[in-house]
Amino acid sequence: MLWKGRRESGNVEDLRGRSAGPGTMRLAGGGGAVTIVIIVIALLMGKNPLALLDQLNTGGGGFGESAQVQQADQPIDPKQQPLKDFVSVVLADTEDVWGALFQQQFNSAYPQPKLVLFSGAVQSACGSASSASGPFYCPGDQKLYIDLTFYEELKSRFRAPGDFAMAYVVAHEVGHHIQHVLGITDRVGRDDNEASVRLELQADYLAGVWAYHAQKMKTIIEQGDVEEALNAANAIGDDTLQRQSSGRVVPDSFTHGTSAQRVRWFKKGFTTGDIRGMDQLFKLPYGQL
Repeated sequence: MLWKGRRESGNVEDLRGRSAGPGTMRLAGGGGAVTIVIIVIALLMGKNPLALLDQLNTGGGGFGESAQVQQADQPIDPKQQPLKDFVSVVLADTEDVWGALFQQQFNSAYPQPKLVLFSGAVQSACGSASSASGPFYCPGDQKLYIDLTFYEELKSRFRAPGDFAMAYVVAHEVGHHIQHVLGITDRVGRDDNEASVRLELQADYLAGVWAYHAQKMKTIIEQGDVEEALNAANAIGDDTLQRQSSGRVVPDSFTHGTSAQRVRWFKKGFTTGDIRGMDQLFKLPYGQL
């Protein structure tokens, strides 16, 4: 992908190296006084106070103030700098493409999401998450969350190397932002696996639409780039991941779609560049996706 020397987005929040997880915890009412009491009780019981606070935080019903537990920041791997620059450029490309399409299709401004870079674990408006969850989008704060080590996971675990494979991942999460802004996510929800699959495949389609228009606007694609994106889409299909983890495929448990479906819908978006085509995902019978 041709990206060096182009504009980087100003909507990147770099939280790498900062502690999350037990570093910020929600306590049920009472704030600091409650925190002190819990710590004293934990020490008397011979328990780890942080572990007890974390249990209270994750047990549900967490209301009130946040107890901040100071932990030292960790050094950031300087080898990640080119990747940070890269995803910043990709995010800028999505801003340019969707800004133009929103004006053309909806006669409205495109509300740009923020991209949060984190290390290990992070706290979002949707709750806490670890790197093991992979990149995700939180509609509660309209932010994308990515641990840059996922790029290495794409290459090693999923055997999907290449910068355009990572660009596809960013564009897919931006696709979820589009769904949220247009009210699709709220209308559909994720109450069942079928709805979840349709939303994920639609995000793949929107990633393809982005690639189509980014190529027209900026000529960003090099030979082999599209194959990298398709390889990534194929590698993270539900059937492929289930087969790798357990040796068996359970279609009723799918949440993202099969490898073939993910490839198909990205290709449709990339071939047509038509944002209106995303409506097909909720018109076609499930078996025809």
